[in-house]
Amino acid sequence: MIHRFILNEVSYFGPGSRAELPGAIERLGKSKALVVTDRGLLEHGVAKMVTDVLDGAGIPYEIFSDVKPNPTVSNVNAGLVAYKNSGADILVAVGGGSSIDTAKAIGIVANNPEFADVVSLEGCAPTKNKTVPIIALPTTAGTAAETTINYVIIDEEKQKKMVCVDPNDIPAVAIIDAELMYSLPASLTAATGMDALTHAIEGYITKGAWSMSDMFELEAIRMIAKYLPMAVKEPKNPEGRNGMAVAQYIAGMAFSNVGLGLVHGMAHPMGSLHDVPHGVANALLLPTVMEFNMESSIEKYGEIARAMGVDTTGMTSNQAAEAAVKAVKELSIEVGIPQHLSDLGITEDNIPALVEQAFTDVCTPGNPREVTEADIDALYHKVL
Repeated sequence: MIHRFILNEVSYFGPGSRAELPGAIERLGKSKALVVTDRGLLEHGVAKMVTDVLDGAGIPYEIFSDVKPNPTVSNVNAGLVAYKNSGADILVAVGGGSSIDTAKAIGIVANNPEFADVVSLEGCAPTKNKTVPIIALPTTAGTAAETTINYVIIDEEKQKKMVCVDPNDIPAVAIIDAELMYSLPASLTAATGMDALTHAIEGYITKGAWSMSDMFELEAIRMIAKYLPMAVKEPKNPEGRNGMAVAQYIAGMAFSNVGLGLVHGMAHPMGSLHDVPHGVANALLLPTVMEFNMESSIEKYGEIARAMGVDTTGMTSNQAAEAAVKAVKELSIEVGIPQHLSDLGITEDNIPALVEQAFTDVCTPGNPREVTEADIDALYHKVL
């Protein structure tokens, strides 16, 4: 079997690494940036931590800050207009998955105008050209959008999250600067951190997993179990923040190349239909879907348990697998993740629409256990 692994051209890590931004722009031969971010990051001074670096280097830029938490087709189209009007030749994405995903879509359409209808990018679109060069600076430790070939945009007309998978969209440069994450509230730290854990676990057990991806995902699980509680409880602790920043990147390196599974398939419609933050949806669903998948990945679950610090000495394979699910559940509770759909305003009447979208989601086929609509319905009811 042939396996493919796609990564950024260059990545920088460590607190203060945003200082590498001017050199990265120069190396790419570019001269003016469109900074893609959101208004909250502008208001709280996080985006300024990046634009100050551009100012200090004398690099001109304009700012597009109309990114929504769950970006839409309209968002992308507005950003595309801003990019064309700015005269920029590079995109600097500052934010979580929403800002980076929006930048990816802008860059892909700008260089592949035959896909001007953003909806046509859903799935694995056959684009011919690489995106406008993107330098991504994540401000959350969860999505790993800075190193993946995926992006998610909401089709407002269908109220559906479109998962777009395209090797041409990966940012040229990723700058993982934990200092950009210090002001992230505890609730968002928890949600995005559990999103990263979901990436690592689903990427570890997905049908496309292999030895190289397994190596990355197990280390990501180990690091998240160690550093997420620290980052939530001690937000200014450089060890916890930097540990999570690196862990989520490691998880992204692997899942981007091997796929995900049913947790993401079920989480996406919770975002598109009910605006549930993606990390919260993943975290709420993860232990229950792990139980559903247990028999298909029993030995790997034992490795997950050990990576999360569980001593499995003397346990049977089933006991170790159950311990893995328990450890994930306990971590979710420890960092304050809601445990029921009803806590998020979702009712039993909403479930049929969720099931319909989850069953056809691009991530669902990667699940290690075959799944039916009835299975998905039962899983949603289990966490209702």
